[in-house]
Amino acid sequence: MARVPYVQRGDLPPDRQRYHDSITEPRGGRLAKVFSLFLKAAEMAASIGEVGACGRFRSVVPDDVREMVILATARELGCQYEFTHHVPIAKQAGVRDEVIEGIQARTTEGMRSEESAIVEYARQVLSNRVDDATFAAIEGMLGRQGAVEATMIVGYYAMMGHTMLALGVELEEGVAALLPQG
Repeated sequence: MARVPYVQRGDLPPDRQRYHDSITEPRGGRLAKVFSLFLKAAEMAASIGEVGACGRFRSVVPDDVREMVILATARELGCQYEFTHHVPIAKQAGVRDEVIEGIQARTTEGMRSEESAIVEYARQVLSNRVDDATFAAIEGMLGRQGAVEATMIVGYYAMMGHTMLALGVELEEGVAALLPQG
């Protein structure tokens, strides 16, 4: 159960509704549950929303790579909400089922070398132990800007995951959890 009430646009004073709009506009008018909680701190929520929109919609990181990074980050943190909601996005971006299942099971077995390098990189960023060989592999695949952006995407989704876990963001009714419990 969420630890703070969810907020909709109409719950905000008229002079703060622009923060809601800045979050929903790049997301096709949709307000994810997490941002509905974040709107208790509307200005900060809008800033966080902008960082997320940049990472998701304007990054040089290819969509499939971005989604592997997001899934690996959510899995490592045990963030059910993020993992469950990004599986269909990952599939749409072309991430193979074997990769999604591997991330879910915390293994890189069955992944191509590029896929396993991406997943391992996200894990290393989260553990604060990125080795030179793994960074070089990511930089070789994505270029310098892509490697930096992929790193920032891990950091963004780590912040999102920790915040969702702390605030108790739950899946919407009828949405089946895709991570094992516990």
